[in-house]
Amino acid sequence: MSAQEQIKQNPDFDDAVSTVSEDVRHLILHNDDVHTFDYVIALLIDICHHEAHQAEQCAYIVHHKGKCDVKNGAYDVLHPMKDRLTDKGLSVTID
Repeated sequence: MSAQEQIKQNPDFDDAVSTVSEDVRHLILHNDDVHTFDYVIALLIDICHHEAHQAEQCAYIVHHKGKCDVKNGAYDVLHPMKDRLTDKGLSVTID
């Protein structure tokens, strides 16, 4: 039996998914046209624990699209990251 078949046959799976998805928040970085790419990348690596490549991609997405979802998780985990990024001058929200 495949993993997908096992999931479909497990009645508790839907409850687990809905519980997890309700608790997941998104840390959104907004473009500010002030800070350098290197500065933003360094902060994403340091504060959000991104790999260099991931941080670089997020910086470019923010630059071109105006915002980027840089981290997902529980509010209690994201809030300290938001505070640290804000203290460093970046525009960040939690949705």
